[in-house]
Order: sequence, then structure tokens, then C-alpha cells
Amino acid sequence: MSEPTETPATRLLAWLTDGDLRLLSVLTVSLFVLVWVLSFFSGIREPGRILSQIQGVAFIAVLYVMLALSLNLQWGYTGLLNLGVAGFMAIGVYTMALLSMPTSAAVPGLGLPLWIGIPGGVLVASLFGALVALPAIRLQADYLAIVTLAFSEIVRLVIRSQEAASFTIAGTRLGTGGTDSLALPTSPVKVLLYEDPSQPAAIAAASPTPLGDILFTAGEQIGASPAVMESLVYTVFLLVIAVAFFWLVSRIANSPFGRVLKAIREDELVASSLGKDTRLFKIKVFALGSGMMGLVSILWFLERGSVTPATFVPDLTFFVFVALILGGSGSNMGGVIGSLVFVVLLLESPRFIRRIIRESFDPPAPPETIFDALSGVDPLLGYFTSQESISALRFILLGIILVYLMQQRPDGLLGHRTEVASNVDLADRQQTEEES
Repeated sequence: MSEPTETPATRLLAWLTDGDLRLLSVLTVSLFVLVWVLSFFSGIREPGRILSQIQGVAFIAVLYVMLALSLNLQWGYTGLLNLGVAGFMAIGVYTMALLSMPTSAAVPGLGLPLWIGIPGGVLVASLFGALVALPAIRLQADYLAIVTLAFSEIVRLVIRSQEAASFTIAGTRLGTGGTDSLALPTSPVKVLLYEDPSQPAAIAAASPTPLGDILFTAGEQIGASPAVMESLVYTVFLLVIAVAFFWLVSRIANSPFGRVLKAIREDELVASSLGKDTRLFKIKVFALGSGMMGLVSILWFLERGSVTPATFVPDLTFFVFVALILGGSGSNMGGVIGSLVFVVLLLESPRFIRRIIRESFDPPAPPETIFDALSGVDPLLGYFTSQESISALRFILLGIILVYLMQQRPDGLLGHRTEVASNVDLADRQQTEEES
């Protein structure tokens, strides 16, 4: 049987996908070119507005990359099915708010500096991760998932309760704001751009720092507002943090600690028989992953300026799992690529599709009766482009993709790749021993 001949197209595809960095670069450029094309056809033609759309998608994508890497430590490497991602995120950001909000705010905090509040939020999220892991490590995967999901919902309901909205500890009034939006401290990036970062961007931009003046002047050349340039700087800051996340998780994966985690995932009994305290390893990795999730949440909502309990619903946890499943659990690069594909194609593209349909057909409002719906095509377009229908379309796409992956690529896009057992080339070591 003759081997298939190589064509220029197959050689180009092999070159583009040769190496993680090249694959990631090609995929990232392709996805954000797609965002630009979708923005253009949805009626967004000005460079400043297109930059705003790309920045918004990139912001969400980087956040999901960090969340997927955090979950990969717990589920991908150790096999711990943590369905409480949203709960640990809520603990991190609300702890930071309680520590760092001014005492004079409508919902006051302790008034501590942000450089204390952020580590405090991460530490408390890690502590709760360890506490949840203590009873949960004895449970099988399905029961662990139920426990962590229930814990996440308990956290959300406690935060939004009237008792937690405002309370007093040792004469100090604190609170979570209940169901209302809770204002957060000023983003550290604003300090670099504005002389008075406490003001809104439109007002604070009148007195920028030298760095802010350079960026805002550059933004004016393409029609980007100071708020867009500020968000762009924050997204670049998040990208640096995401690179640090990837480095940390990769180092852990290649360390003796990481190899024990993989052994626990494959067969915990074997790992225990080798003298490893698997319970302690589970607690450590659960605490570490939960703390990282708390940090991501803090960074996310500091840029937004406020937070509400309605954000931390189980859907958020489900989305993080989908991103990791797409790329392949147990693969750090798979988590990165899966997050990019998920955010661009599944999370954000439906709203662009809605705009494109509205831009092309100008549909009327959704019909109120069956007769109105069946009387022509335009009312149906109005129905299918409503906000509820676009949200449903997102879940339909998620379902189709997941069914396809489970049948064709159950390990995800990159989960099929074999991992080295050690970052030391054992063949080179054997050759060195023979020469000596």
C-alpha cells in the first residue's frame, strides 16, 4: 500500500502545527482575525470600536485561560472533579472587598491597602479549598462533584443573604451588599494612567500621568477612548499574569509533586503503596487551585469596578469545564487553546451573529402571537435575534460541540498527546553513565 503523497497544503499545515508556541500563535491570530471580520460585518467599521471589540474578547479569553489552568491542576492532573469553581472565585473577590473597601463606603470594609486585600482574598480562597478537601478527599469523583457544587451554591446564597449584606464584627461594620452590586477598590492599573484614579475614566482622563498621556494620545489617532485604552492596558497586564500561571502549572507538572498528582489520577492505590500520602497531596492541590481561582476572580472584577453574586452561578463553572474539555484535560497547552476556542467561537460569536443578522435584515421586534410569527419571515428573524434566543443558541452550540468531541475526540484537541514522565532526558543520562 503506497503512502499518501505530501502536498504543499499538508506540508504547510504540518509546519503551522509543529510546536506548541507556533500552534498557539497561528490559532490566536486566526481567531482574532475572525473577531475583526465578525465586527466588520456587524456594522462596526471604526478602528477604535473594532479595537474595543477585540480587547473585550481578549479580556474574557485570558481570564478563561487562567481558570482552565487552575482547574487543570485539580481535575486534569489529580482527577479531583471540582464543580465549585464559581464558589471559590466568589470567596476570593468578596474577601478582597471586605479587606480593602474604605470604611466610609456605602458597603464598608476594613480599609486595608489593596496589596494586602489581594493576597488576603487568595489566602482565604485557598483555606476554604483545603477545608472543603478535608472531608471530600474520601469521596469518589461523582460524590466529590456533588459536594463541591453544593458548597459553591451555599457560598453564593450566603453572600446574597440579607444577614451578610450588612453585619458588625467587633464594632466594625462590614457587608457583602446582598443581592446588590458591590463596588470594589480602584484598579491598580488606573494608578499608572491617572493622577486621580478614583474618578471615572472620562473625568480622570483630563489629568493623566505621563504614561497615560502617551497611551491616550495614541488612542486618539485611531478613535479609541481613554476607557478603551485603559482596558487594553489591563488586558496586557492580565496576559502577563496568565503567562506566569502557565509557567507555574508547567513547573508543577514536571516536578516530583506533579508526578505524584498524575499517579493519584491514574491509580491512587498504587501511589499510596509507594509511600505517598495521597490525602495530603489532594489537600495541597485543592488549596492551590482554589487560591488561583480566587486570584482570577479578583483580577476580573477589579477591572469591572463592581461585583454581584448573580455572576457566580453554576453556569460559570460549567463554562470553565467546557473550555478545558475542548483543549484536553491534563494538557496545559490544551487548556489555553480550548479557552481561546471556547471564548471566541462559542461564548462571544453568537452576539456577533445577532448583530450581523440585525445589520443585514433589520428584523422587527419578536412576535407576540403565533399568527404574527407565521405571517412572514421578518417576525421569525426578530424572534431568533432576541437576547433569549442568542443565549439559547450559545448552549445549542455548546451541546453540539461536546457531543462531537465525546464521539470523535474524547480527550479534547490536545489531550491525546503523551506526556513525558520526566523533564530530564533519561537516554542522555544512560549514555553519560556508559561513557563514564
